[in-house]
Amino acid sequence: MPAMHAQYALGQLFMVGIPYPMLDSDSRRLLQDLRPGGVILFRRNYSDPETLAALCAELHSLFPESPPLIALDHEGGRVHRLNSPFTHFPPAASLGRIGSPELAQQVGCAMGRELRSVGIDMDFAPVLDVLTNPSNTVIGDRAFATDPQLVSLLGCALARGLREGGVIPCGKHFPGHGATLIDSHNDLPRDERGEEDLMGLDLIPFRQAIHEKIEMVMTAHIVYPALDPDYPATLSPIIIEELLRRRLGFHGVVVTDDLDMGAIVRHSSLEQASLNALKAGADLLLICHSLEHAIVARDACVRALEDGTLTQQRVAEAVQRVTALKYAHHQKLPITTTEFDTVEHQQLAARIAQQPV
Repeated sequence: MPAMHAQYALGQLFMVGIPYPMLDSDSRRLLQDLRPGGVILFRRNYSDPETLAALCAELHSLFPESPPLIALDHEGGRVHRLNSPFTHFPPAASLGRIGSPELAQQVGCAMGRELRSVGIDMDFAPVLDVLTNPSNTVIGDRAFATDPQLVSLLGCALARGLREGGVIPCGKHFPGHGATLIDSHNDLPRDERGEEDLMGLDLIPFRQAIHEKIEMVMTAHIVYPALDPDYPATLSPIIIEELLRRRLGFHGVVVTDDLDMGAIVRHSSLEQASLNALKAGADLLLICHSLEHAIVARDACVRALEDGTLTQQRVAEAVQRVTALKYAHHQKLPITTTEFDTVEHQQLAARIAQQPV
C-alpha cells in the first residue's frame, strides 16, 4: 500500500474532537491532514443551533467524496451536551423504572430528530450496561436497570427510535461496564467476575442489540481476567475478534472509547494503544481532545503498516466497515437539516420525569 494511500486509509479509522464551536484555521488544516472518518462534538462545540448546524455542514463538506460521521454523546440525564432548545431528557434509569419499550423508542426518536436537525449523524447511545454494582457511580443512572432483560428491552427500543429519527445508534460499553468501581477516565478498572456472570448477565443486552443489527458497538477500557487476563477489552483480540465477532456474530463497526482516557494512557502510549486497538479488531479509534494526538497516532499506525506490524488486511477490513456505514447512512439520509417540535419533546421529557414508579 503506497504511503500516501495508507495515510488516507488510516485517517478513516479515526474519530476526533475539535476545540471550538467554529472551525479555526489550525483545526481545518489538521483535519485536512488527518482526513478522519468521524468527528465527535462536545459541549465546547455548542453555542446555538444555527452555529452548530453550520459547523456540521462545514465538517461534512471538507471531504464531500466521503463525509465524516458526526457524533455526540447524548444519553439524557448527566450526559447531555446541547442546551436549549434541545430537550434535556431524564436519565436512562428513569425509563428503566417505568419499564415501557414504547416510551424508550419515543425518546430515541425524539433525540434522533433533534440531532438530525443540525446534521449530527450518530449518537453514542444506548448504554447497554447492566448495573450489577450499586456503588458504580460512573455508570449509575446512565444504565436502564439491574435486570439484563429490561436493559435489553429498553436499550434496543431506544436504538430503534434513534434510527427512526435519522441517527445511527451505538451500544456501549462492551462487554459491560456495570460491575466496576474505578472510573476509566482516571485509571484502568478490573471486573473480577467469572465468565458465567459476564455471559449470563452483561452480554444479554449486547446479544439482543446484535440480533437487531445494531450498527456500532463501543468497547470498554476494562480488564476482564476471566476473558483476557492481559488486555482491557479495547485492546483485546480475544474480546473483540473471538467474543464479539465470532461468538456473538457482530458484523458492524467496533469503536473504542476515548483512547486519551486514563485507563489507557496511564498504562501505554497513545500511539501504541491505537496500534493495539486496531490489531485487536477495533475499526474506529476515538481520540476526543487533541487533533495533534490523533495525527501522531495515525503516523504511528502508518509506520506499523509499512514495517508489517499492522497488516494491510486488517486496515482494509476496518476501512470497509467504516465506509460502508457512512455510505449506507448518507444514502438513506442526505445531509439536510429538519425541524423538530420542541414543545412536544419537552412534554415527553416532563411526562417521563413525572411518571410514578
